[in-house]
Amino acid sequence: MIKKYIFGDVFATDAVVCDVPCGDKLEYFSVEKDGSGYVFRAPLGGDDIVYGLGESMRGINKRGGRYVSFNTDNMHHTDDMPCMYGSHNFIVVDGAIKFGAFFDTPARAVFDIDYDGSGQICVSCEQPVAVYIVGGDSAYGIVRQFLKIIGQSYLPPLWAFGFGQSRWGYKNQKDVRRIVRKYADAGMPLDYICLDIDYMDRYIDFTVDKTRFPDMKGLVSELKDKGVRLVPIVDAGIKIEPGNAVYEEGVKKGYFCTNEEGEYFSAAVWPGMTHFPDFIQKDAREWFGRQYKFYTELGFEGFWNDMNEPAMFYSQYTKGQSGDHSGGDPLYEGGAFLSDYKKFYHNIDGKKVPHWDVHNIYGYNMTRASGEGLGNLLDRRYMLFSRSSYIGAHRYGGIWTGDNSSSWLMLRRNVTMMSGLNMCGFLYSGADTGGFVGNTTRELLLRWLAVSAFTPLMRNHSAKFTRYQECYRFRGKDDFRSILGLRYRLLPYIYSEFMKAALSCDMYIKPLAFGYPDDTRARAVEDQLLVGDSIMIAPVLEKGALERVVYLPEPMTEVRWNGKDFLTVPVTEGERNISVPLGEVVFFIRRGKLLPVGKGGMNAGQVDLADVTLLGDGKEYAQYLDDGLSKNCTSDNIKILKR
Repeated sequence: MIKKYIFGDVFATDAVVCDVPCGDKLEYFSVEKDGSGYVFRAPLGGDDIVYGLGESMRGINKRGGRYVSFNTDNMHHTDDMPCMYGSHNFIVVDGAIKFGAFFDTPARAVFDIDYDGSGQICVSCEQPVAVYIVGGDSAYGIVRQFLKIIGQSYLPPLWAFGFGQSRWGYKNQKDVRRIVRKYADAGMPLDYICLDIDYMDRYIDFTVDKTRFPDMKGLVSELKDKGVRLVPIVDAGIKIEPGNAVYEEGVKKGYFCTNEEGEYFSAAVWPGMTHFPDFIQKDAREWFGRQYKFYTELGFEGFWNDMNEPAMFYSQYTKGQSGDHSGGDPLYEGGAFLSDYKKFYHNIDGKKVPHWDVHNIYGYNMTRASGEGLGNLLDRRYMLFSRSSYIGAHRYGGIWTGDNSSSWLMLRRNVTMMSGLNMCGFLYSGADTGGFVGNTTRELLLRWLAVSAFTPLMRNHSAKFTRYQECYRFRGKDDFRSILGLRYRLLPYIYSEFMKAALSCDMYIKPLAFGYPDDTRARAVEDQLLVGDSIMIAPVLEKGALERVVYLPEPMTEVRWNGKDFLTVPVTEGERNISVPLGEVVFFIRRGKLLPVGKGGMNAGQVDLADVTLLGDGKEYAQYLDDGLSKNCTSDNIKILKR
């Protein structure tokens, strides 16, 4: 049901891990050569839906949009923004004819999906490309086949499913201890705190500022004893600094990207002028992965990679210049010209390869370097999520959806992106809850938490110079305790459904239509999602709304969480209006399914996954159970629970 077609001298991305037979003549698409690249066109039926493209704006149905795969650091997210931090070139056409297509190229690609009403898909690839065509009887079945050829998702530890607090601006260990204490005093659970660039010595990777954090190892141990992990950021650029062992080894071994003259390429990021590791080199990945020993020896078990598009402020070529903002696509990134990407090169088996031609797999290979390194350094599962990505990175770590904003649009896009990311293998994903830039409101944060309570990665993250948005800072703390408490009551289900989906190469979050493919109304719904096998969520996404209309494709069990109890009532299929006060969460258990809910805790370590109550009208539930840390994750860990 899957065939591979090669167009040109294709660069191997390692996105696909299974052997796929080559086809003779490309199905569904016509193809024409365009310079060094190719253009593919396929007709669309009038009612066809197009799914996929992972991290991209607009809705679940990508029809009517133009999307550019070129990983870009741009936090100004609007629905007409073509580029995001990741490039996930997989689409599924769901109509009278059903098929999936993965355009495997590390270079820039443009997806015009009936953008001007042409009634067709037009995919333009700048460089050679391998096209994988996936056939099947349903959109969901097509996705499941695709997930199997790209490999099993990364498996996080149990604590990585807890609630995390983060902010660019926690400047010292006093700040960190205060956050932990304030959450505990407020009776709100917490599993980890992310350390942004402030913990570093002058923003240099693999360092700690000894003035701000005089005893980092002791702090990590102290907080872990309280059930809270610390998760440091690691950026892509290595500061140019003679005397720094990491820098000097990278220079000596040839592990950095070069310019056209063969000298190391230099660009400014947070620590000043840096070199970029050549992550596409196997030896450079192994070298970079070994550097995480600096962190693991301090006791860290979780990490987040950033600035790995790679982002830069300016380069040795563009310092002092200003970007040209004209044209439909962004011509600069983070203040630097995108033309800088044409000024440096990778050394691939002795061949000089322009970064521009392999740009989209740079962040993926940083995640790969980190994941492989941590896999060797730790005898247990680790937390790892990243900003820039490409299909294949999902095997080594998760992603968050980048520097979003405190807006109702971005809350809605959090919902619509989740299923697309799952279609591309990124099960461990989530957004910056509350928004990264801008000033969130109490109402927006509560509604966002009610969505994030169901996503695998649940992190409240904000930028320096914005309003502090830790949950304990707002009035009406009971509402925040309610939603955070729900997350921990649902952990036995969330962890179980995630692990089962990952181990079987399935989706954890799906569009409503994937569960009800013959229901024309369900095909049109974009603000309700299926979470795992048992739950349907229908979050409130409008400012000022205390109720919403929900569509039920079948009779279900309505569950209302009021902060203390789960109130259940059977409801019939069709449209119904539900009230959802702030601080409450309403969701639904599908017909014939069961939902295990636990007793909760102040961190994941306090949650007894096996001590559950079963809600719903089903007869049995297959629960995945393990210790939450070991690498021994198999279907043998599934236990059947009966009513």
